[in-house]
Amino acid sequence: MTQPKRYKQSAGLLLFRRTRGEGAAGEGGIEVLLGHMGGPLWAHRDAGGWAIPKGEYGPDETPRDAARREFTEELGLPPPEGEYLPLGEVRLSSGKRVTVWAVEGDLDPALMVPGTFTMEWPPHSGTRQEFPELDQVAWFPPEMARSKLIAGQVPFLERLVDLLAD
Repeated sequence: MTQPKRYKQSAGLLLFRRTRGEGAAGEGGIEVLLGHMGGPLWAHRDAGGWAIPKGEYGPDETPRDAARREFTEELGLPPPEGEYLPLGEVRLSSGKRVTVWAVEGDLDPALMVPGTFTMEWPPHSGTRQEFPELDQVAWFPPEMARSKLIAGQVPFLERLVDLLAD
């Protein structure tokens, strides 16, 4: 009897901050922190090339602990303390399950010290090179973040916007 295929699991943190509006009523909005995926495969891709800091975890780690660990690994900064708002899970077309929490906080993108990964580059060259997991991070209002995010992560942004609108 064959075992059912076990899909990978990832967890992440979507950091958001409140902004002040410039209208007469001074209404504000939010911005979210996204990271541009590093490495040569994403170097010239802006739309759909940004992601929520996240990463894989195994059965011996809780999703929330993994999300906090991955935030630190990918940005080189500690995750903010505060209320973690569950944004649920999304199953990607690959079968991977991604769970994300939102947390309010602020950080200066210039302070990021990204984690790295190694891959063969150029392909079939036998040469291994190291690249940053995220080559930059930046704050975006939701309307801009929608076009920047990889498609499979847009539902988390929508859930955050809906949650904060209530």
